[in-house]
Amino acid sequence: MATTTTPAAPGRTLGGPRTADRLCHATGAVLILSGLFHLAVLAVDGGPWDGPVSWRKPATFGLSFGLTLVAVAWVTSYLEIGARLRTLLLAVFAADCVVEVAGITLQAWRRVPSHLDMETGFDTAVSMTLAVGGGVLVAVLSAFALVSFRRRPAGPAGMPLALRAGFAILLVGLLSGAAMIARGVHLTRTGHQAAAYASTAPLKPLHGVSLHAVLVLPALALLLSRTRLTAPATTRILRAATACYALAVVATAAWAALTYR
Repeated sequence: MATTTTPAAPGRTLGGPRTADRLCHATGAVLILSGLFHLAVLAVDGGPWDGPVSWRKPATFGLSFGLTLVAVAWVTSYLEIGARLRTLLLAVFAADCVVEVAGITLQAWRRVPSHLDMETGFDTAVSMTLAVGGGVLVAVLSAFALVSFRRRPAGPAGMPLALRAGFAILLVGLLSGAAMIARGVHLTRTGHQAAAYASTAPLKPLHGVSLHAVLVLPALALLLSRTRLTAPATTRILRAATACYALAVVATAAWAALTYR
C-alpha cells in the first residue's frame, strides 16, 4: 500500500511543538521595541542620520535584527531538520542577535562608534565582539540555507522556492556585511580611521536589501496560498517576485561596485 507524507506544519517539529519559536518571537519583539524606542530618541534628541555615531544605528539594527529573528524562527519551521538541531541553532542565533543589538546600543549611549572603533581597550573589545558575532550569524544562517537546499522544504505552493531564494539572497547580505567589516578593520589597523567608516557606505544598500529576502519572499508565498490562485499560478508569481528581488540585489551590487573606493 502506498503511503503519503504530510509536510511538517509551521511551528512544529517532527516530534511536537517548538518552545524555541516562542522564545525567538518574544526576543524579536523586544529587539523591535528597542529599535522603535531609539527612533523616538532620535526624534527627540536629534543628531545626524548618517555617520558612525547616530541614534540611527540602535534603531535600524534593533528593527532589522528583531524582524530577522522572528522571520528565521518562522521560515525554518518549514525545513526538514531535526528538532534538537533546529532548537540549538535558533538559540545561538537569538543570543547572537541580542549581543549584536546590545553592543550597538551600548556604544550609541556612550556616544562612540560601535563598529571599527579601537580607540580604547573597551571599545576594541566591543568592536571585535560584534565582528565575531557577525561570523556566528553567517555560520548559523548558512547551516539553515544548506538544509533548505539539501532537502525540499515543506509548505504551500511556491514556499520551497521562496525559502531557497530567500536564504540564498540572505547569504549575499551576510557576505556584504562581512566584507564591510573586513575592509573597515584593515583600514583601521593601518591608521585610516575616517576612511574605514566611509568604506562601508557603498555596501550598505546591498546589505540592507539582501537581508530581508528571507522574510519578504516566504511571506508572499504564504499570502498567495490564502487566495484562490492555483498552485502553478502561485509558483509563476513567486518566480517573478524572486527575479525582481534578484534584480534589486544586482542593482545595489552594481552601485556598490561603481562607488566603492
